[in-house]
Amino acid sequence: MSRTITLLGATGSIGASTLDLVRRNRSEWQVEALTANCSAKELAVLAREFGAKVAVVGDESCLPDLREALAGSGVEAAGGPEALCYAAQRPVDMTVAAIVGCAGLAPTMAAVERGGTIALANKEALVSAGNVMISAVAKHGAILLPTDSEHNAIFQCLSGGKMEDVAKITLTASGGPFRTWDAAAINAATPEQAVAHPNWSMGAKISVDSATMMNKGLEYIEAHHLFPVGLDRLGIVVHPQSIIHSMVEFRDRSTLAQLGPSDMRVPIASCLAYPERMETPLEPLNLANIGELTFQAPNEDLFPATRIAREAIETGGASPAILNAANEIAVEAFLSGQIGFSRITAVAEATLARYDAPSPSTLEDVLAIDSEARKRAAEALEHAPLV
Repeated sequence: MSRTITLLGATGSIGASTLDLVRRNRSEWQVEALTANCSAKELAVLAREFGAKVAVVGDESCLPDLREALAGSGVEAAGGPEALCYAAQRPVDMTVAAIVGCAGLAPTMAAVERGGTIALANKEALVSAGNVMISAVAKHGAILLPTDSEHNAIFQCLSGGKMEDVAKITLTASGGPFRTWDAAAINAATPEQAVAHPNWSMGAKISVDSATMMNKGLEYIEAHHLFPVGLDRLGIVVHPQSIIHSMVEFRDRSTLAQLGPSDMRVPIASCLAYPERMETPLEPLNLANIGELTFQAPNEDLFPATRIAREAIETGGASPAILNAANEIAVEAFLSGQIGFSRITAVAEATLARYDAPSPSTLEDVLAIDSEARKRAAEALEHAPLV
């Protein structure tokens, strides 16, 4: 029996990796719906290839192009935010939530409220709306399968274990391209240097987040919601080889680690096949060739993002949502040449200091906080020096 799948964010890197695995196992999957922001022609090609019933563009202005590209295919075309939620609400065996940014919040919540199984790759769902999302998961009986490599590693290590037996969860970080640089060199880093991740092939925004270590800070917040062991039992260690993707230590001092190639098809395959396993086209690990695995503590003097994120989750309330929004604005400013690299986290921290809001209780609250935080971050940019 084949299973049905909806992919929210089909044209991004997570979408491409997911569809590669589906393509290799066509008899096991029936694609229900595919979505993209605006890549109408690319989305139409994928919808035709995989026999999707529905294709949706989040940007409604791209809908005419999508309809033209799908003419005669029998695939239903739709556009706009409501159409994204319509796609997410369709009954399927699995929904892959991979829309980047807060545009993915409402569709992810729609999938949760349907009570489905969601392979979660949208960071904002838990960073900005963690308590709201987790409450909805419990209320509607949904299942969240973490797709980030670190959280999926933790999920695998916890298989068969009990949360009360966990002594510590450790997220691993590559340290990014500037791990060995001094402060002067980091301050002068260019966007081209920041997006050149040493281990992973990712989009520009997430690559910059890796370079600042904000990506790991946001993952710390996600882990707090996914694995509620307490902040004192969550840690981060820099592991430049990116072979160990995270670790769980139990109270008997046994530590389980998940190892694998630096390829998102590994955690995606874990979610697609859950609770079973599936083949991937990747080469097996050769530890003798890798030679050594090294670890070091994060340098929060040079890379304060993990400290800022930890303080945001300790403060609670709206702070994580504010941090996420402000960081996005700051990263955009860096990529456009408006500010220097070290100002990214400075702008995020300044926005947190200047804006306070009540704890969100609904998705609408989260989106309102996100919108206001972006305005405050843009104001902070006006007073931010270039370097």
